Amino acid sequence: MENSSICDEIRENLRVIRENISEALDRYRSGGKTDIMAVTKTVPAEAVNCVFDMGLNLLGENRVQEYQSKAERYDKRAEVHFIGHLQTNKVKYIINSMKMIQSVDSFKLAQEISRLSSVNNKVMDILCEVNIGGEESKSGADPEELEYLLEQISALDGVRIRGLMAIPPPGGSDIYFGRMQELYERFKSEYNMNILSMGMTHDYVQAVKYGSTLVRIGTGLFGARNY
Repeated sequence: MENSSICDEIRENLRVIRENISEALDRYRSGGKTDIMAVTKTVPAEAVNCVFDMGLNLLGENRVQEYQSKAERYDKRAEVHFIGHLQTNKVKYIINSMKMIQSVDSFKLAQEISRLSSVNNKVMDILCEVNIGGEESKSGADPEELEYLLEQISALDGVRIRGLMAIPPPGGSDIYFGRMQELYERFKSEYNMNILSMGMTHDYVQAVKYGSTLVRIGTGLFGARNY
């Protein structure tokens, strides 16, 4: 597919997403705001670069190796967050290029991010990932242990807690989004949080309803990966 055709398709998809979010905000959260993140897993850099002229510069990366293979080809306007499961031994590869790490699910990982941030004279913004559905197949902190985890992480010098992130189980999204909203409201003031990252292609409208300030959209924006 020609690059111009790819960009036209992405532009139309983004228009629909923005319209859906605007309608959800008007209906459920008058005066609220929800940002859009372009999730780039398996999407060529050339297609990703289409979004920057559409007023979208926030990218979500799932895999360290894939990110490394594409980073140099991204438009310089990109603000990149890491959103996938992150092993402690991979932190060193992204510590200086990520604006935020959204998938911090343990104190051990937060410690390593803090250590490497301090070495590089920076403070890394992070989100604590919550396994809101208690799924064995997913990473994330146990909701019951979140309070203690936040307390531990907040004592580290090299990280700054900005909010919470979650990927709820398929089905029953309203229940899990509602629980995440409750957790966010509970800890927001104490830790000066301003980001609740939840909602993807199939459920972002419901996520907006429950207070999501950031939705992470891949297929809904870039379409099926057929280019």
